Amino acid sequence: MGERTTITTKDGSFSGYLARPQKASAPAVVVIQEIFGVNQVMRDVTDALAAEGYLAICPDLFWRIEPGIDITDQSEAEWKKAFELFNAFDVDAGVKDIQATISTIRKDPGCSGKVGAVGFCLGGLLAFLTATRTNADASAAYYGVGIESRVGEAEKLVKPLLVHIAEEDQFVPKEAQTVILQALKNHPNVEVYTYPGRDHAFARVGGAHYDAADAKLAAGRTQQFFQKTLG
Repeated sequence: MGERTTITTKDGSFSGYLARPQKASAPAVVVIQEIFGVNQVMRDVTDALAAEGYLAICPDLFWRIEPGIDITDQSEAEWKKAFELFNAFDVDAGVKDIQATISTIRKDPGCSGKVGAVGFCLGGLLAFLTATRTNADASAAYYGVGIESRVGEAEKLVKPLLVHIAEEDQFVPKEAQTVILQALKNHPNVEVYTYPGRDHAFARVGGAHYDAADAKLAAGRTQQFFQKTLG
């Protein structure tokens, strides 16, 4: 079971959900939220990473708009709210908040020093930008929305990046996927996996497009990636 923690920046403070592993010292992973806030799905991901042996933290990246967002993908009203938050979100400020989270968790007595990041949906884009703009040691992006418009930043990639792409993603059309694949497929620091027949958020438990087999496959690849890059 996790705990609430606080991350402080020059712009103010915001909360995060922190889950500790059983061992006293471990690599850390920053969990980057979807457009539904730090909800049960994100807390479960954070808890699962702690169970795997990581010091895991999920920061509230919507704090500048409305702190404490915790909604689901189960109603039309919640989807409407989620897209309002998505449209109001400042991506550049969000990446700075992720760097603040990385710096905070790296100084935690329970952190061995290395810090990775994993993000989903909006968080997938942010995970890509975490790889290009922060000092994270490794980043993993699930079905990132909008990466195609930022692929020019790939030239700044010096740390490992893992990208999962759903081939039938309604929010990342085929043209966008082509741009992403062409920009990243031969990059020495990038691993890209595509999932035929899968739609957006195929790894979100309880979601409309959840696929247990491919969610497990992607999770296994992410687990191996972090074992290799974070030690």
